[in-house]
Amino acid sequence: MAGIEELTRGRQWRIGDVTVTRIVEMEVAGGSKFILPDATPEACRPLDWMAPHFMDGDGNLIMSIHALVVDTGERRIVVDTCIGNDKERSIPNWSNLQTSFLADLEAAGYPRESIDTVLCTHLHVDHVGWNTMLVEGEWVPTFPNARYLLAEKEFEYWNGVDADALNDGVMEDSVTPVVDAGLVDLVDWEHQVCPEVSLKPTPGHTPGHVSILIRSQGQTALITGDCFHHPCQMTRVDWCSSADFDQGAGKATREKFLDEYSESDVLIIGTHFATPTAGHVKPRSEGGYWLDVG
Repeated sequence: MAGIEELTRGRQWRIGDVTVTRIVEMEVAGGSKFILPDATPEACRPLDWMAPHFMDGDGNLIMSIHALVVDTGERRIVVDTCIGNDKERSIPNWSNLQTSFLADLEAAGYPRESIDTVLCTHLHVDHVGWNTMLVEGEWVPTFPNARYLLAEKEFEYWNGVDADALNDGVMEDSVTPVVDAGLVDLVDWEHQVCPEVSLKPTPGHTPGHVSILIRSQGQTALITGDCFHHPCQMTRVDWCSSADFDQGAGKATREKFLDEYSESDVLIIGTHFATPTAGHVKPRSEGGYWLDVG
C-alpha cells in the first residue's frame, strides 16, 4: 500500500509510527436506501468494481459502522463512537443495541480507561453513541480519562437547533453528559490534535463536519467521516445522502477531495466503508473515480 503497511486485512494499518485499528459495531448489506436513495441496486450493479467488498451480488450496498483507534505511541485517540448500547433510536435496527463493542475494543488492546482523546467527525447518531454508557440509569462518559474534541462550528449548530427524527435525543444522551462532566474541548475545525493528527474541514454533510488527517514518517492517511458514506460516491459524486445538511456543499467537498487525492499515496480510510475499508483513489477510464483496495 505505497509504503503503508496493512497489518490485518480491513482491520489494522500502520502509517509511519501510527497504528490505526478498526473496531466494528455492525456491517450489513442492504437497508441503505434511506441514506443514499439514488444508490438503488439497478443503479449500482453497473459499478462492478464495487463487488464483492462494497456491493453484494444483487447490487445492494454493503456498509459498516465502526470506530477507528489512532495510536501514535503517545496518544490513544478514538475517532467516532458508533451508535452505542441501550439507546432509543428512530431506526429500529439501531435502537437498544446490545453489542460487544467495549469488549472488542479491550480485546484489541484498548480498554476504555486507556483512551485519552475522542474525536467526533460530526454529531450524528451513529458517530457519538459510545461517548456515553448507561450506568444505574444515568448516561456517563464511556472514556473517563479522555478529552472529547468537537469542532466548535459543529457543536454550536446542533446545540442551537431542534433535532430531526434521525438525531432525536442524541445531544441529550450522547453529547450533553460529556459536556456536563467537563470533558469537552471545542476546537477549530483545522485543529492540530498532536504532531501526527489534525482535523480537515469537509463540510456539507453537516455544517462543521471534519475528516481526520494522519501524517507520520512521510506517510499519510485520511479518515473520511461522512463526506463519503460509501465508495459508490467516488464514481457518482452526485449521489447525495438524505441526511446531508447541504447537498450542494457536500458534492463540492467530494469533488475537491477526489481531485486532491486521486492517484496519490494517501490511504483513504472510510468511516462507513465495509471490509477492507481502506484504499487509494484512482480515476476510471469511463469517468469518475474508484477505490482501489489492492
